[in-house]
Amino acid sequence: MKRSPLHISHTTIWVSAVTLGLLSSVPQLASHKFNVAEAAVNAGITAAFAVLMWYFNIYMLSRKKDTRRMQSISYTKLLSSLSFGLVIMFGLAWVQQLILSHINFGPTMLMVEVRGILINLVFYMFLNLLQQNYENQHVSMELDKIKSDNLAAQYELLKQQINPHFLFNSLNTLKAMVETGDKEAVDFILKLSNFYRFTLESRKLDLIHVHEEMEIINAYLFLQKARFEEGLKFTSTLTERTLKTLIPPFTLQLLIENCIKHNVVSLSRPLYITIYEDGEYIIVENVLQVKKGDVSSTSVGLKNIGLRYSHLLDKNIEITNDDKTFKVKLPLIYEHHNH
Repeated sequence: MKRSPLHISHTTIWVSAVTLGLLSSVPQLASHKFNVAEAAVNAGITAAFAVLMWYFNIYMLSRKKDTRRMQSISYTKLLSSLSFGLVIMFGLAWVQQLILSHINFGPTMLMVEVRGILINLVFYMFLNLLQQNYENQHVSMELDKIKSDNLAAQYELLKQQINPHFLFNSLNTLKAMVETGDKEAVDFILKLSNFYRFTLESRKLDLIHVHEEMEIINAYLFLQKARFEEGLKFTSTLTERTLKTLIPPFTLQLLIENCIKHNVVSLSRPLYITIYEDGEYIIVENVLQVKKGDVSSTSVGLKNIGLRYSHLLDKNIEITNDDKTFKVKLPLIYEHHNH
């Protein structure tokens, strides 16, 4: 992974260096024996040291690290920086001694070296913190990209998901209709063909209109009623306004399939499924008559739908179970929201 470059503007470097130089002369301003030449040389030496250490530390911290990410301070680089700073400050102190020969070199040397160590430590710690922040941001961006790519891949799988059991059951039903000479066998074949045509066409889309989804529902329910006859009762009261809104393909179909899969459907105990609207939601509701021993009820289908709404729209579905009825609330999606 490419590391983020460490960048400090030249203006920041030079302004901070000059400021440090001026600050280093403040004690001399308060002295009774103030000497303009000494103050100027002292400020110049400090500013020059600050500039050199800025660039040296930037160079040190920008060098490639080993393959292991190091979030802590590199003591090797810190010691290298301090050693280089001591040598540079010694050289500058020697230059200062040449310019101001009347100053005692020993105490002056000690003072400038201590000052240099403090300045160098501040610069190094600041740059190290800045570099780690750059790297953490870069890692965060990489993780976000990976997460986004992963969600996109998951969503593509969700869109392509077709229940093989449904096809198996439909073919068995068709076989029985043909063997008994059922007159609706031809219609069944047409509806089955239409359903899978819808599947192939909608697979490429993220959102379709609700009235298009209802066409999928009608084809699907025709196939299911051929199997369950009057054991399946379906009602839709969606208004024209709601039918013009958008929905992820096969959302309602998955919910109805989920109802049939996990509830008893028979002539003696018909399964009632209703689709209606309430405010800004489409609600799919069914009477609960859960099959005995069904421990995996509503897990896969609802997770599929929840992931699609979360990935595409950053919205959540709402689920209500009062042990009598089961409701799934889907937020309405308007055309301008999609754009």
